[in-house]
Amino acid sequence: MKRKQITAMITAMTMVLGITAYGAGNVSAEQENKEQTEIESTLNISNNDEITWSYDSQSDSWTMSVTCAVANPELPDYQGVSVNVPGAYVKGIDTDGDGTEDVTGKTYSEEVNGQLVIDDSAQITNANGQTYTASTAPVIINTGAAGYSAQENQKASSGNAAYGYINVACGNRGKQSTATDENGEEYYTGDAPLCLVDQKNAIRFVKYNIILGNLPGNTEYFVSTGGSGGGAHAAMVAATSDNTDYFPYEVEAGAVGIYQNEDGTYSETIGSEDTEISDGVWGCVAYSAITSLQEADMAMAFEYYLDTDYEFNTDFQKKLAKYLSQEYMEYINDQNLSVSESAVDIDINGDGDKDDVVDLTIEYDGEKYADTDGYGGTYLTLYLKEFEKNLEWYLENLDYADDWTWFDSDGNTLSDENVSQMTTEEKAQAFLEGRYAKGESGQNAGPGGRMPDGNGPDGNEMPGEMPGKMPGEKPDGIPDGNDSDGEKPEGAPAGSMPDRETLGGNAQDDLVTSGMGDEVGTPDAGTTQSVGTKTDSSSYSSYEEMLESYESDIASIEDGDKYGNNIVDLYNPINYIGDEDTESPTWTRLVMGASEGDMSLFASMNMQIAWLNSGTDAKLEWQWDGGHVPSEIFGESLALYVDEMYGQYVEGAAKVTKAAAQTQTENGTATEATGTNISSWVSYENGEVIFTLKNAASYRTKGASKATPGFDVMDYGQETYEFGSSTQDARHFDKYVMKVLQEDAETLSELFNSEEK
Repeated sequence: MKRKQITAMITAMTMVLGITAYGAGNVSAEQENKEQTEIESTLNISNNDEITWSYDSQSDSWTMSVTCAVANPELPDYQGVSVNVPGAYVKGIDTDGDGTEDVTGKTYSEEVNGQLVIDDSAQITNANGQTYTASTAPVIINTGAAGYSAQENQKASSGNAAYGYINVACGNRGKQSTATDENGEEYYTGDAPLCLVDQKNAIRFVKYNIILGNLPGNTEYFVSTGGSGGGAHAAMVAATSDNTDYFPYEVEAGAVGIYQNEDGTYSETIGSEDTEISDGVWGCVAYSAITSLQEADMAMAFEYYLDTDYEFNTDFQKKLAKYLSQEYMEYINDQNLSVSESAVDIDINGDGDKDDVVDLTIEYDGEKYADTDGYGGTYLTLYLKEFEKNLEWYLENLDYADDWTWFDSDGNTLSDENVSQMTTEEKAQAFLEGRYAKGESGQNAGPGGRMPDGNGPDGNEMPGEMPGKMPGEKPDGIPDGNDSDGEKPEGAPAGSMPDRETLGGNAQDDLVTSGMGDEVGTPDAGTTQSVGTKTDSSSYSSYEEMLESYESDIASIEDGDKYGNNIVDLYNPINYIGDEDTESPTWTRLVMGASEGDMSLFASMNMQIAWLNSGTDAKLEWQWDGGHVPSEIFGESLALYVDEMYGQYVEGAAKVTKAAAQTQTENGTATEATGTNISSWVSYENGEVIFTLKNAASYRTKGASKATPGFDVMDYGQETYEFGSSTQDARHFDKYVMKVLQEDAETLSELFNSEEK
């Protein structure tokens, strides 16, 4: 790659001239080398006398106190890092610098200053059957940034220690972050891409200290993971690995292993050795990744518009959704997308095999595709078949549900004996007919509202959240919303899902509040507005005023930041996946709730297509019945997937598979079925699920519990995730939305903030 070639040239020069890579051939080489030396000395944890280690006997692990991950922090409380290390890899803590352990797990009493004494001979064979050592252990990077907000530094949790992983928690700046300048004046500093850059810098810090021998772990096996905004950043870390667009921001912060030469090139080597430090990852598990935001409004509008039965709250919303849908069709068709059927394991063209590479396009034909407002084509065929594929997986794995309550067709609880004799096919039919009540195994081992390993502020939940849930999410995810006999709610169309109110939609007409206590519709807002709003905009009295503000904000973004970059482009993973200047991850896994209300499912499908075409092993999971940031279910887990990928891609590693399900022998204790009868909506024969694109769209709109298109682009929502301040509108960045607002102004302006329907 271009960057590697530049570095190689610089390194070659240093071999001839006998100087370090950083200042090669420059008149200021000595000064530049001094700066590099200072950064590397500062971020070498063996030089930091303030670092302490604490031992937890329950998890048998050591946790490092928070320390700054960069040499020039702007907000030190948000640019730190903490590491948790399995006790098996640690002989103890060296407190006097002689290289031998002075404090061990057996003698530990309180936090202790010193350095790890690593046991290179120790092994951990975890519950999945994978074996790791101090030099082969994967490193899990937890990307916080819920809602793209700032994440205060916190200690790493011990949740991954039993699996033999090194676990890392890092802080980050985010939207609405502020700092104070030398004159005591407060200024805004949350613009993209600082949130992502802080996470990249933490990766560099940990890799650097692994290379130095200060920490165990393998620099080649870093895995990013997070949920919601954190899921977006987990995906973006993987999508933008080592891309030079982010180097100026990393250098500005004083990250280790990335230095700018006087001629404008960059060196990624440390010291005088030809050792590179990457800011990238080997793999990624992203839960409900809220990205790419550039296409978010179009894609969400398109999903809603495909459902001909969906009732928009205002005529303006419906009309804008129509125009954005047309824009999305043009956008997708301009991408010239294609995908290998074998890569997605789907027969897209219906010819009976999975041997073809299929062009993915959206077509419009009002008569042919009347059930979906005129839209069809191979792109939507793939979308539909992903739904079918994921529901099939769900039904095939019901045997892992060991604590559900099952009922007969008359609503009577089955006996333990009957449950123990149920076949997988019988459970699948019972599920489709709503004859069940879920148990805890339907929601086990997942991130909920926290990071996947349980990290949260101070190790606890995010502010305003129920334990393990995202703000505003119901305790058990999206309710099934049926009556006691397991049938559809009274009045629901045949074969349909419950209505929005039944599914937990908020019917407030005006502003709601976010989990952070800020009003939606302001630059300080944190979440999307409720599904029930009938106000197109609470911030602008006229369409013309709103459009003028939108155009002004777009113009300021396109002018570029201080490095000349468009900050929206910097936060679009599609721009970087497969780019020649990006180091592709080996594998990625994107997990979305099929009832996801915060992001269109098209976005995750687009990322999977891009990754597959760039050579990355990319798995897409739309969890049936799952909401925003779904929990892992039916025997799946982050650890299981990491171990499977390690076994698949690391020579000599064990081949790991999920443990077989244990037959349920005792029925659950629920007294009535709580499932939704969808048997007239979905056909299931010989293990194959079949339903229509219309019903898939209906499931999406009726399952989603957040806002609808045509409103989100005006006052709140995804737009706040990029930038915003007290003087500039935080909501406007989408050039595709602006195009529609401009081209269709005559029609839209007449409907804007008109009387309620």
